Amino acid sequence: MTDCGCTKAKAELEEYLHHELCGADAADIQAHLAGCEDCATEHLVGRTLTEAVQRACKETAPEDLRDQVLARLRALQSAH
Repeated sequence: MTDCGCTKAKAELEEYLHHELCGADAADIQAHLAGCEDCATEHLVGRTLTEAVQRACKETAPEDLRDQVLARLRALQSAH
């Protein structure tokens, strides 16, 4: 495990956030994040955004809103 540096850490941060890196690469980035405040902050922002998107994808629209959207889409389709 080595410190991979900011360039590599930032380039592979998205894959790191989604657990898509091999063990050695992930360990290198983890080591870098432990010692680099700038990259650790960027990681925190990425993790926060990822978690917010994951939560949003689990939510469903209220039934009345869903019905309104579908009715509007049907109206637009029939107009063409």
